[in-house]
Amino acid sequence: MSHSNNDKPSCCSTSRGSVTASIAGFTGTSAFEREQVKKPSKEDMILLPGGSFLMGTNDREGFPADGEGPVRTVTLRPFYIDPCTVTNEEFAQFVQATGFVTEAERFGWSFVFHLFVSEETKSTTSNAAMQTPWWYVVNGADWRHPEGPDSGIEDRLDHPVIHVSWNDAAAYCAWAGKRLPTEAEWEFAARGGLVQKRYPWGDELKQGGEHHCNIWQGKFPDKNNQSDGYAGTAPVRTYGPNGYGLYQTAGNVWEWCSDWFHPSYHVHATKENPAGPPSGDSRVLRGGSYLCHKSYCNRYRVAARSKNTPDSSTGNIGFRCAADA
Repeated sequence: MSHSNNDKPSCCSTSRGSVTASIAGFTGTSAFEREQVKKPSKEDMILLPGGSFLMGTNDREGFPADGEGPVRTVTLRPFYIDPCTVTNEEFAQFVQATGFVTEAERFGWSFVFHLFVSEETKSTTSNAAMQTPWWYVVNGADWRHPEGPDSGIEDRLDHPVIHVSWNDAAAYCAWAGKRLPTEAEWEFAARGGLVQKRYPWGDELKQGGEHHCNIWQGKFPDKNNQSDGYAGTAPVRTYGPNGYGLYQTAGNVWEWCSDWFHPSYHVHATKENPAGPPSGDSRVLRGGSYLCHKSYCNRYRVAARSKNTPDSSTGNIGFRCAADA
């Protein structure tokens, strides 16, 4: 079945509400040894001056139904933002210091892309995501076990933490003395000072013949040529930064923003430090992921948007932090 840009879902996102399988019980609070862990600080963040910029796009490759347009002038106050998404190592320090238990751990499962699930794990799980059958509901999948109980992160400490819900991300930010960026802040920072370019580096995907992001190459969802070097997540500083010093605001992992999602609220809302609708059922995701492909999702463009429920987690959603200046 073919889709137009107006009705095509995001191939790289699915929510807990799409699951028809029964949900495992809560795991309860794990016992962690509480140790003094140095919290992240603003010294490691990028201070951006704010100001006015052109947000959104009228690009023919865009998804009007997602609310990518119209282009509008938005003005922001100065703010801090992390150069990278939060890594496995950083999230582990948070858990070590607080004993925090993520929602994936509490639910007992999370979504894992089908090509990453081992045959042994497949025998104990089900393909239960409506409209996106490439997502498997994997019992025991969480931030420590990205592909299920038989996987780990020991060799991925510098990769973005995944299987974190919006609620998990907000908890980390609160512990770190930070917050999630607003959608407008995220786009301002992701553009890196460029005006209305398709990507953080310009209009050409492979500028100079080089890969600048970690996305899908091949035929989605069954064959990834990995010509960018990665099938799943890449280390957070794999590709060069944008003009503001931010790494990988296109591809790799979707990033949670603080805003509730709505496709048209911004049309009539304030353009001064917009913070999104006052309520909703899904939170904004930005940046695309390693599963995005032009033939289907094409949401690794800097103006592209997606959404998910605040309790949902998948193997391609992470976050970065912001803070008031």
